[in-house]
Amino acid sequence: METKLNHDKPEKLEAKRIAEVKSLSYIERLERLMAIIELSYTLKNAPKIYPIKK
Repeated sequence: METKLNHDKPEKLEAKRIAEVKSLSYIERLERLMAIIELSYTLKNAPKIYPIKK
């Protein structure tokens, strides 16, 4: 089976993504937004790891 990756024109990919989001219910959109906010907050407050330079 051949898998198809998202190698298309950006305009087509954007239109596809917009259509997908429009097909979601209000609650599903809100859940996705909350997941993005939680991830953003987690990444912002994650401890920084720096390599030790000698």
